[in-house]
Amino acid sequence: MASRDTVGLFATCPVDLFRPGVGFATARLLEQAGYRVEVPPQSCCGQVNYNNGDTGHARELAWQLVQQFENYAYTVVPSGSCTGMIRCHYPDLFAGDPRQGRVKAFCERVYELTTFLVEVADYQPVTTQSATQHGTLSYHDSCAGLRELGIQSQPRTLLRHCADSEVQEMADTEVCCGFGGTFCVKFGNVSARMADNKLDNAVAAGADTLLGGDLSCLLHLAGRARRRGLNLAVRHVAEVLAGESGPGIGEAHASEPQV
Repeated sequence: MASRDTVGLFATCPVDLFRPGVGFATARLLEQAGYRVEVPPQSCCGQVNYNNGDTGHARELAWQLVQQFENYAYTVVPSGSCTGMIRCHYPDLFAGDPRQGRVKAFCERVYELTTFLVEVADYQPVTTQSATQHGTLSYHDSCAGLRELGIQSQPRTLLRHCADSEVQEMADTEVCCGFGGTFCVKFGNVSARMADNKLDNAVAAGADTLLGGDLSCLLHLAGRARRRGLNLAVRHVAEVLAGESGPGIGEAHASEPQV
């Protein structure tokens, strides 16, 4: 069992605004791993500003986040994209700034959820969570997590050991889904085609549920899947690992009208 250090949970904007259950699932997994979880006041990590050249406001948001989280033993994020922004780009944002050393020290203790559970917490589930209710699983490797942080084996290891389920690999799992932040707004037709390719590959692999570790990508894919009428559920990997069984992303609750 991991030591009971206190972990700061950085929920991310998409989780906070569109799928809070991912945050609760993340907290549940961290608690099962033996950590006390706190969620301090937080805002955006600054990635949108940074990717669009607004480094000034990105630095302001980054400094707010550092100050809110730097006293925790670790900061854990259910997103490879936001984690990549913090670990890989915050130090550059503060190049030549007297605060850079403090920022770097903080960034070294920031982890994406599945990486933290596998490589730091050595997570052993309290009870084995069964993923069989979600049928055949396939996994989309989001760009930032894969290329900036090397996140690929970690979620699959957790699914195999903690959820008693193997991933049915689809073709081109490492290829972008087409979200790309503001890319999907600037190049809508290209973005939609890339999402269709990803969804077609998941269906061809026999998947009933498509998983991933970045909610923004999953919202993009779920929206496209619903528009096409595909019988494919889309979920964040934390939800499956934590044993969540509610509606997938973009699916209405039983009490809600279907749209």
